Amino acid sequence: MKEIKRDFYLNQLIKKDGNGQIKVITGIRRCGKSYLLKKIFYKYLLKNNDRDHIIYIPLDIKENEPLLDGNKFLEYVKSLIKDKKKYYLLVDEIQKMDDFVPVLNTFLYEDNIDVYVTGSNAKLLSKDIITEFRGRGDEIHVYPLSFIEYMSVFEGDQYEGYEQYSIYGGLPYTLSFENDNERSKYLKLLFEETYIRDILERNKITNIDELNELLNIVSSQIGSLTNPYNLQNTFKSKKNINLTDKTISKYLDCFEDAFLINKAERYDIKGKKHINSPYKYYFEDLGLRNARLNFRQIDKGHIMENIIYNELLRRGYNVDVGIVEVNETNKNGVRNKPQYEVDFVCNLGSKKIYIQVSYEMNSLDKEIQERKSLINIKDSFKKIIIVGDISKPRMDDNGIITMGIYYFLLNEDSLDK
Repeated sequence: MKEIKRDFYLNQLIKKDGNGQIKVITGIRRCGKSYLLKKIFYKYLLKNNDRDHIIYIPLDIKENEPLLDGNKFLEYVKSLIKDKKKYYLLVDEIQKMDDFVPVLNTFLYEDNIDVYVTGSNAKLLSKDIITEFRGRGDEIHVYPLSFIEYMSVFEGDQYEGYEQYSIYGGLPYTLSFENDNERSKYLKLLFEETYIRDILERNKITNIDELNELLNIVSSQIGSLTNPYNLQNTFKSKKNINLTDKTISKYLDCFEDAFLINKAERYDIKGKKHINSPYKYYFEDLGLRNARLNFRQIDKGHIMENIIYNELLRRGYNVDVGIVEVNETNKNGVRNKPQYEVDFVCNLGSKKIYIQVSYEMNSLDKEIQERKSLINIKDSFKKIIIVGDISKPRMDDNGIITMGIYYFLLNEDSLDK
């Protein structure tokens, strides 16, 4: 398989070189964090540094088990520092070390050490970046392959590539297999032997059946509004299982902490405020989601929505699910205030974009339906409909832009056009 160039993340690391902060690379297991650190970034550093000044320590291999002791780790690293020249310390799977925060903070007092680490757990890493790195932790979150990255090595056209990408996801290793059967086996085994085991062990969960059942339900409901209370009722009515909303909320947090799923909150566009519940959940990798359901529920509309959501996050947007309330009078003269959904409200600094997703928009009624919520947003921010075809951006009389999914995914600046 060709080398996958992940310049999007390499450039972030280059920009952060020497910024006086600990660079923490997070992401779901097998998304390419270690490859980014050890292969891509290490190779880049070698262009301008000698090998002795680049210290690479993977903590997930047997021979480095003694270094999981923070004191021994510090002693070992300091033994490799021979002069006042700049050293790069690259540590893989830092969450294996229980007391990694104070250990890493030690290096903040060293002028000639620049630290980069990877980790696979949000609770152990992202939270600590904010609360315990004394304002000197800098997170770079790595997602599974974007469609652009995927197509850079995929041997086929964009239509074949999208079909495979939407089913088997963007974990890089899936591209090394020669057939779909091997990809399926890999993803199923990875889910059971790695992700589920990690969640159970890390959170000391003993009720495995209930956790698995919840994961099945969430997998089958991507892009649907829900909350722990609704899920509690689902367990009771369909499974005849009494599972409290608090336990469900705890399990959902575990899935989020493992980077399996992300939660999109609801946002009242006219009221300019968030609504606490319900939410929508999306999978960070669709291959894992589809493997969880044994590749049975491949709804192209919801799959496309999930792909777009992930791409928006990768591009740095904060993404909510929008609602817009409209004053209407029906044919009988009765006034009401229906709420229309906007699939995504995207914020990046001062930039805001409203996005509707429609896999098929092949009739006038469907076009009216998709445009209705956007037309009723009275501010001047950009409004876009993404459809499941190859069309380039076109604007209608209401200022609403329609573009195809391929154009959106294959052009990094597609939302700026």
